[in-house]
Amino acid sequence: MTKLAEDSLVAHLITQARRPVPVDTRQRVAQALLDWFTAGWSGSAMDLAAPFRALASKAFAGSGNSPVFGAGRLTPLGAGFANAAIAHLREIDDAHRAAMLHPGVVSISPVLALAAEASLTRRQAIAGMVAGYEVSLRLGEALGTRHASLFHATATAGAVGTAAATAMALGLSADQLHHALGIAATQSAGLWQLVDDDAHESKSLHPGFAVRNGMMAAWAAQAGLPGARAFFTGKRGMYALLAGEGPLSAVDGGLDGVDRLNTATIKAWPSCAQIFTPLDAMRALMDEHALDARAVEAIDVTIFPHALKIAGVDWPLKASETPFSLPYVLAALLLKGRLGIEEMETPDLADPALIALGQKIRVATSDEFQKAFPERRPAEVMVTLKGGQRYSAKRELRRGDPEDPFTWDQLQQRMRAFAPAMSSSAAGHITAWCEAFADPARDDELCVPDPRLFTETPVSR
Repeated sequence: MTKLAEDSLVAHLITQARRPVPVDTRQRVAQALLDWFTAGWSGSAMDLAAPFRALASKAFAGSGNSPVFGAGRLTPLGAGFANAAIAHLREIDDAHRAAMLHPGVVSISPVLALAAEASLTRRQAIAGMVAGYEVSLRLGEALGTRHASLFHATATAGAVGTAAATAMALGLSADQLHHALGIAATQSAGLWQLVDDDAHESKSLHPGFAVRNGMMAAWAAQAGLPGARAFFTGKRGMYALLAGEGPLSAVDGGLDGVDRLNTATIKAWPSCAQIFTPLDAMRALMDEHALDARAVEAIDVTIFPHALKIAGVDWPLKASETPFSLPYVLAALLLKGRLGIEEMETPDLADPALIALGQKIRVATSDEFQKAFPERRPAEVMVTLKGGQRYSAKRELRRGDPEDPFTWDQLQQRMRAFAPAMSSSAAGHITAWCEAFADPARDDELCVPDPRLFTETPVSR
């Protein structure tokens, strides 16, 4: 039987789970968890969180012990679905340049949902989360730019990542793991048409369904059901049918390199990650030149074309569209001096000063910038003042990328800024719980998520 790239990937995941966890990976697991809780708490404060909780309760009925962001407990499948959806609502969950997806919501959500009922140790939970990142990011990178312009890779590669996370956390054999990935691959879906049709409120269904499908795939494999072996590289596999054009070597190449978890980006802004570099550039100009919005004549932005395929809203008509509007986020940042949760969740879209500034922003694309994508996200911002002065800044990497990471203290500050309703007591509890994953001496402890990690006032079953 011919050896497939998928065979090598599965063998790599088994080896990865059995070896000692590298120090940098342990620390990055703790950071990823803190990012996930930040996103979940922040999302749970939104009005949209309630419909997702209600949907999960109805669709995945039954008693369960798995806590849900905002309120209550559900079955592992229900909690995995709900928490993935809620943690994605604010657009602040982690991302990745090359894979162009959100790995944390599809890797962490299923593992912590299982941990409440499956008696997982911290070490087993680490194995699951690391595997989820490894698979979703490798497959997302291989699928590439053309795929990411048509499909939400969090929903496609992410579903397979969830299957890996679930299978490894449950301790499935190599054969069962391969079957789980193959089954999940057949359920990969997530069309960007929802953005074109102004259905942004349903975007969080993508990671929710990815987690549902991935968890089901792992349980199906555990029950003895087979999955496709060449689920990615086969003639009717993901790469061929989902517009793949990235490097196939990403599937099984560089297996002796750093764990893919370490290459993810923790987001610095509460918006679509495609438009971070212009935000970073504008922030730099504001800091360097003390810009006053009233003195601005024009703002010219040049960016890579792919950004506007996802973040192409000219001007938002509702709060759910603000993260995808480059003119809005730049205008809000310059006018308010900040771009936080308030500016995204309760925007004053009728503010004459905001509208007037937004109308001064001209966005153009550059084919040269596109050539650097996705490894770089080039953007240049030029501000012209009424007096004729011009200031410009260019950025290719984003704050929070692996080359410019946050410190642990900065991540705690970010958590409080992005989840302002969180009390100091809750913040301390979450921080300590996440930090424990960096300590190998605690690997054998049971990983049972306390409901207080998910809400200030946990509701009993």
